[in-house]
Amino acid sequence: MGLPFHPFWLIILLAIVLIIFGPGKLPELGGAVGRGIREFRKASNDITSEVRSSMDQKDTPAPAPEPTTTTTTTATTAAAEPKAEPEKTS
Repeated sequence: MGLPFHPFWLIILLAIVLIIFGPGKLPELGGAVGRGIREFRKASNDITSEVRSSMDQKDTPAPAPEPTTTTTTTATTAAAEPKAEPEKTS
């Protein structure tokens, strides 16, 4: 089983990239590609580990929910004083 592309095409591609970007930009371009690959690999590892941990959690039985206790507070009402009736004037 050989390479999926001919080595001659790789040389032509590298020559075109060298002409377009120049020799000064090639290290920056290589570093940017390396950082991109590294970030992609880290993100895929994070997603894979998250999926595996969620699958592990599904395999283990969930703990029984704790009963909720509610506390009620009683409001105290002050005794209302009787209102004085207005005097009737005739």
